[in-house]
Amino acid sequence: MTTTAAPRPAPTAQGPRWARPALYGLLLAVGLAYLHNLSASGYANSFYSAAVQAGSQSWKAFFFGSLDSASAITVDKPPAALWPMALSVRLFGLSSWAILAPQVLMGVATAAVLNTAVRRRFGAVAGLIAVGVFALTPVAALMFRFNNPDALLALLMTVTVWCVLRALEEGRTAWLLWAGATVGLAFLTKTLQAFLILPPLAVLYAVCAPVSVRKRLGQLALSAMVMVVCGGWWVALVELLPASSRPYVGGSQNNSFLELSFGYNGLGRLNGEETGSVGGGGRGGGGGRWGETGIGRMFNAEVGGQIAWLLPAALILLVAGLWLTRKAARTDAARASFLAWGGSLVMTAAVFSFMAGIFHQYYTVALAPYLAALVAMGVTVLWEERGARWPRAVLAGAVAVTVVWAYVLLDRTPNYLPWLRWAVLAGGFVGALGLLVAGRSGGRGLALAVVGLSFAASLAGPAAYTVSTLSTGHQGSIVTAGPSGGMGGPGRPGGPGGDGRGGPGGGDGGRGQRAGTQPPGGQRQFPGQADRQGRDQGMRAPGGGGGGGMGGLLNGASVSAEAGALLAKGAGDYTWAAAAIGAQNAASYQLATGEPVMAIGGFNGSDPSPTLDRFKKYVEEGQIHYFVQGGGMGGGTGRDGGASSLISSWVTENFTEVTVGSATFYDLTRPLG
Repeated sequence: MTTTAAPRPAPTAQGPRWARPALYGLLLAVGLAYLHNLSASGYANSFYSAAVQAGSQSWKAFFFGSLDSASAITVDKPPAALWPMALSVRLFGLSSWAILAPQVLMGVATAAVLNTAVRRRFGAVAGLIAVGVFALTPVAALMFRFNNPDALLALLMTVTVWCVLRALEEGRTAWLLWAGATVGLAFLTKTLQAFLILPPLAVLYAVCAPVSVRKRLGQLALSAMVMVVCGGWWVALVELLPASSRPYVGGSQNNSFLELSFGYNGLGRLNGEETGSVGGGGRGGGGGRWGETGIGRMFNAEVGGQIAWLLPAALILLVAGLWLTRKAARTDAARASFLAWGGSLVMTAAVFSFMAGIFHQYYTVALAPYLAALVAMGVTVLWEERGARWPRAVLAGAVAVTVVWAYVLLDRTPNYLPWLRWAVLAGGFVGALGLLVAGRSGGRGLALAVVGLSFAASLAGPAAYTVSTLSTGHQGSIVTAGPSGGMGGPGRPGGPGGDGRGGPGGGDGGRGQRAGTQPPGGQRQFPGQADRQGRDQGMRAPGGGGGGGMGGLLNGASVSAEAGALLAKGAGDYTWAAAAIGAQNAASYQLATGEPVMAIGGFNGSDPSPTLDRFKKYVEEGQIHYFVQGGGMGGGTGRDGGASSLISSWVTENFTEVTVGSATFYDLTRPLG
């Protein structure tokens, strides 16, 4: 006997007495786990840490997201993700904890919102499952302890889905307006990526909301207006202000945030034609700097271990949930939940899979809340229907597929816990067989044992990768979760694929991620940095700067105490203590000295800011003390004929060279001759 009826909606009350203490305990455990060993990452991505430092020193830099407190140029993203970290540094001073702790709190907040959204319709157990799956996703454990914008974006996207689901319950306009406001703020976090889930959510509301068609369309229009206001006010100010009164918009070629949003950070990410970037990815399944594109991208050697452990199961459970609710009313809330989380997952994963431009493995943290919700909802509704044969078969099949896939993922890192893949496989198959009979025979104890074994086997692989991620520090622009935690990817030296080739931007087994940037003053080091600085010098990603302590394209420089002291001496007499090509290079010296350092050419060293004439004027006016050799694309020259290349040539031909250890500077107050 099978069932085709919709599952009975879960009550919206508090649930059983144990539910709330269990949730608080689980959230506390997540927070403590993510806080563990947090300072091992030091300044993490020094690019953003420098902007956070600048924002803690200058409200102008805070507002615009400037890389330095003198506001020469901004980061290549809008500033919303920097604001919580900059406020934290203003309160507690510059440190690894002050920068990264807000990200941990965002992870806990995401888990709490996810629980609320899932529990409301599917019960307390489903809510707790969602939190557990989310917290044990390796890329979530990575990015909610790191200072990239993706942490805030994932939180805001989760809140957006929750607000839409609340709006769908009674057709209340207020919840839909809150969803629009959240998307607007998400746009100020990571521009167009915030819009990826809008098509499925907008269509869902237009079709399923329990109000008239006319009202639905009017509500969506109002929500869109709120979104534009909440995301557009900052953009309007940046675009309307005279260029002379604000910093240059980093990442753009025309000093325009709109160009940045729809070019380098927009369509360029899709077609691989980001002006001023380092090159696109593969097309039609071919390889490229950012990996292969295509339907299998989320499962390949570079990405699979980050997010895909439960992705096959989530897709299976999505289909099963929609089948169970196929005869429900148009406004059925359970089906709407599957469509909302499932549509967000499929839409985002599809864009990530086929985008030919810049793509990093950690982007997939955006999928973690959607995936966790689908797994929790799916297993809950199928377990409720376990009296019928096919729900048991689907549950058993999902477990079997998950453990087989976990075996494949674990086999990509054969030297990491080699016994685990066999234990997962054996335990998963026993659990799957048990699920086939759990609804027909056996008592409650047997059913709980079978369910526990199935969950343990399904989550053992991602849990192991998560624990490894939590115990490892991560630095640089490209970071990955898993056993090695380096740029080369999990497990084997040389890259995610384990073949020695290295991952996108990698090839050094993760060593290039560990730039030994020192805290202000150039003396104290974060735990684990001192023993890495020597071996990491010169280990840069392709296109990065050379050795000798110079920064690279994707990593900061190892700044010696002597070099930091040189730049800090008399820095108060200048607007910028130094100028350096490339943001990572400049950020390292700024963090080491606590003084503003101009990032010539922005992140890649390829932005036309400042021009050679403008730089000459800065030098003539005595605003810049030193020029740092190296950094940016091409080891410090930028693009041939570009502004940074012209500036570098002019400086080296006209000013006195100063060498401190392996680092080379030019004193812009001492012209040759």
